[in-house]
Amino acid sequence: MIRLSNAVELADWEVELTQIRAQGSGGQNVNKVASAVHLRFDIQRSTLPPFYKERLLALSDHRVTKDGVVIIKAQSHRTFELNRQDALDRLQALILDAVKIQKRRKPTRPTRSSQRKRVDKKTQKGKTKALRGRVI
Repeated sequence: MIRLSNAVELADWEVELTQIRAQGSGGQNVNKVASAVHLRFDIQRSTLPPFYKERLLALSDHRVTKDGVVIIKAQSHRTFELNRQDALDRLQALILDAVKIQKRRKPTRPTRSSQRKRVDKKTQKGKTKALRGRVI
C-alpha cells in the first residue's frame, strides 16, 4: 500500500514488481542473483482520481510510455528488498511531483538603482579596457 495523501492510496495489486538481473559489472553473484527490480504501473487501470491520471499522462518523462504505463528500474542496491523499496519510493515521488501545482510567477522589473548600477559597471569596464590599448 502506497500512501500518496490522506485521501489517495495505491493498492498493492496496482503495482507490478518483477525481479531481474542487475546490469553492469559485479562480483561472483552478478550472474546468479536477480536483485534488481522492474516496476510497472498502469495509469489508466489504477484507482487514482482523474486529476492524478491527467497530470501523470501529461508528463513528458521518459519513464512514462505512450500507452500510459510507468516503468521504473531500480538496481542501485545489492538486495531485492532495498531495490523494491527504492522503486516504490521513486514511483511515489513521480506521482507527487506530477500533481504538485506550481506557483504562478509574478513578472517583476529591475529597480531603477539596479539598472543604474549595471550601466555604471559597464562604463567602468569599458574605460578599463580602453586603457589597455597601445601606448603611443
